[in-house]
Amino acid sequence: MNLYENVTLLPKANIYFGGKVTSRTIIFPDQTKKTVGIMLPGEYTFSTTSKEEMRIISGKLSFKLHGDDWKEVDGSGVFYVPSNESFQLIVHDVVDYCCSYLA
Repeated sequence: MNLYENVTLLPKANIYFGGKVTSRTIIFPDQTKKTVGIMLPGEYTFSTTSKEEMRIISGKLSFKLHGDDWKEVDGSGVFYVPSNESFQLIVHDVVDYCCSYLA
């Protein structure tokens, strides 16, 4: 989806890794939330408490989920992160992304 309507945007930025990863939170009428942002080139490890859908809109990165091999997204794609897990990223080019927090 390229357009979100009737949402609440929290204007305060989520800033990680000294500003190399930033996002804004969007809350939908049903109280589900997403974050949309960018990641600059670098290596990052994230952890999550809830299941996530990571939608890569543009850019190139490699990701590694716990117990899996490295996989790559070049251009656009989706991967899922289980709840209570960490995952590793190697961002090769600036990445535009949308993270959905799933039940």
